[in-house]
Amino acid sequence: MWESGVDQKTGVWKSAKGKGRTTPKGRQLDDAALSEVRTLLADMPRRRDLLIEFLHLIQDAYGHLSAPHLRALAEEMRVSMAEVQEVASFYAHFDVVREGEAVPPALTIRVCDSLSCEMEGAQQLMSALKAGSDPASVRILRAPCMGRCDMAPIAEVGHNHIDHATPEKVLAAVAARDVHTKIPEYEDYGAYVSGGGYRVLHALHENGDPEATAETVFESGLRGLGGAGFPSGKKWGFVFAETGTKYLAVNGDEGEPGTFKDRVHLEAEPHLFLEGMLIAAWSIGAEKAFIYLRDEYPAACEILKREIAKLVEQKIVQEGYIDLRRGAGAYICGEESAMIESIEGKRGLPRHRPPFVAQVGVFNRPTLVHNVETLAWVARILREGPEVFSGVEHNGRVGLRNYSVSGRVAKPGVYLLPAGSTVTDIIYAAGGMKQGHIFHAYQPGGPSSGLLPAHLNDVPLDFDTLQPHGTFIGSAAVVILSDQDRPRDAALNMLRFFEDESCGQCTPCRVGCEKAVKLMQADHWDQPLLEELCQTMVDASICGLGQAAPNPIRLVMKHFPNEI
Repeated sequence: MWESGVDQKTGVWKSAKGKGRTTPKGRQLDDAALSEVRTLLADMPRRRDLLIEFLHLIQDAYGHLSAPHLRALAEEMRVSMAEVQEVASFYAHFDVVREGEAVPPALTIRVCDSLSCEMEGAQQLMSALKAGSDPASVRILRAPCMGRCDMAPIAEVGHNHIDHATPEKVLAAVAARDVHTKIPEYEDYGAYVSGGGYRVLHALHENGDPEATAETVFESGLRGLGGAGFPSGKKWGFVFAETGTKYLAVNGDEGEPGTFKDRVHLEAEPHLFLEGMLIAAWSIGAEKAFIYLRDEYPAACEILKREIAKLVEQKIVQEGYIDLRRGAGAYICGEESAMIESIEGKRGLPRHRPPFVAQVGVFNRPTLVHNVETLAWVARILREGPEVFSGVEHNGRVGLRNYSVSGRVAKPGVYLLPAGSTVTDIIYAAGGMKQGHIFHAYQPGGPSSGLLPAHLNDVPLDFDTLQPHGTFIGSAAVVILSDQDRPRDAALNMLRFFEDESCGQCTPCRVGCEKAVKLMQADHWDQPLLEELCQTMVDASICGLGQAAPNPIRLVMKHFPNEI
């Protein structure tokens, strides 16, 4: 019998009779690639949870992920090549290049084709850019929402976002090699402290009561403003009650098309959010705070890097206490358990629940998850008192909300309004309808919320008020449609987004979104078949993406039957 192994005299691998092989099976290690990877990683710890960060380093340095570099990274991290490959290929912002394949052009232009940008001519922009560019030197890709819906249409040249993009503006940026992100003016550490910033945090560290702090937040009525709406103080109590190591994770993966309020917060007043985050982390006894930020926000990422460094310099936090992680172009990572998988350096696949992340979160430890806006409110509530939030009442609703408003309004933007505001209030705040447009329909809370007709203009857009109409407030991403838009086309745009962004883990969502897109392209919708498909997706999908994706279909069939 022949035994597997290496002949020590000849160095030949043998597992049976025959000539054998001089190398082990699989992709061989390239010494030059290994040296390049080691140079990029420098003295960073080779922890498994940093895999996505390391992939970013290689992508940023070389513009793609070559097979030799992936093999070298697997060797350096002591993980399998398959594991590295499956993570790299899951995320849209990584360009995996196999042996023999051409590398991408040196410059990539991404054109957003989500609803607000499509309404402002994204398809025509993309066609014009393809006609006016050399494909050998410039790659033009369609991209999902970049979180700049108030300045639609959006194109990104390298990392430079072109607001209100035109072919001329984009091609001028290409010609000038203007590819770097622009950092807006913002309230830095010095300005924030001079206005009273971090006084509350310091006072709590000296003699604060974590349970009393959580109770103050609970009494204010603050609920999670990322979409779920769970009472914030109660969530703190769940995690506080757990024993052992705990973490806080900030969900900055604001990927719901039409949503951009967190970006506005981070690019204007990052320390309001950071102080709220540190207060929440202190209250639950978190050993570390992770900030998971979508990769479409390079300016916010740079701002956070700068200001976190100042917090370390001022000894407000220790080096490494705040761990900033970049997403890599996966909408599904806005789902909290998928985000946690990504923080751990894995594919962003939602977990089955229970257990919930308050008990089993990052590294299987209890984890408090909040979005950026919620934590900014924490800082204000504890500085100014609960009444700064709870003292506002409108249409029987209590509190305030930041509404991201885009579409056919005169002044798209983020508007801080009473939580009981109706779409009529919101359109008024945004300067009314754009000239020449008549209000026809609206998206109340991102694509997941579907579309409502203009005659439902007196419904407060808040938690618990939209469910009787078959929808919900979600992330408060309000997109206004006019008489020049077709709701059926808007719904198709939404389903194409879900088709692209489904993680593929469960069949009802993966296949259901694809089949829905095909059925919705017909001149006449097969409504019984679509309803059967919708019900299957709602009943059997693992997470909220597949469960909410049918909303645009169902609401168009209900409110706009003449279109289908």
